[in-house]
Amino acid sequence: MTLEPRTRLGIFALLAVVMAGTRLNHFAPVPDASWAVFFVAGFYLQAQLRWVFPSLMALAVLVDWAVISGSGQSFWSHYCVSPGYWFLLPAHAAMWTGGALLARGSQRNDLQRLGLLALLLPLSVALCHLFAQGGFYWLSDVVSNPTFAGWAKNYSDWLLPYLKTAAIYTAIAAALHVLVARVAALPSATGEAA
Repeated sequence: MTLEPRTRLGIFALLAVVMAGTRLNHFAPVPDASWAVFFVAGFYLQAQLRWVFPSLMALAVLVDWAVISGSGQSFWSHYCVSPGYWFLLPAHAAMWTGGALLARGSQRNDLQRLGLLALLLPLSVALCHLFAQGGFYWLSDVVSNPTFAGWAKNYSDWLLPYLKTAAIYTAIAAALHVLVARVAALPSATGEAA
């Protein structure tokens, strides 16, 4: 998919605002959109991987730092910031890669694209969750006696809620994509009819 530079920048800005706005209150009524943001960024901005991915990662860390520091706690000693915190890099890369793979298959018809989305989003979330949750479970001091059974239970307890959140945000992005594509097609359709 070829986008004009201004369009790419607009998409990046919108995604950054959505991620920052929802990540500020991770467990608030409006859930964190970060995973979906990386998936959608991979779809639209895969050619800008060199600057978009690091920028979104830096924004995620900056928001986490602001929230933790703003609550009067030390960022580096907060329970969420363990060596496992850095597993968010491959976790978010899994989401980005899923979106990029979807974009490569975007020349297919609508039903095939929808099927590909239905396959890639859950796979991306499962892999992302494996890195994010696994890094936290195995490498943080929060879990005093980690076991494989404990890890598997924790993984399965949180997988569906994270998948649901990512699916809702991705569905909103897909609906906006269809709406914008249809609106963009209107002038050419009316121009041809005249």
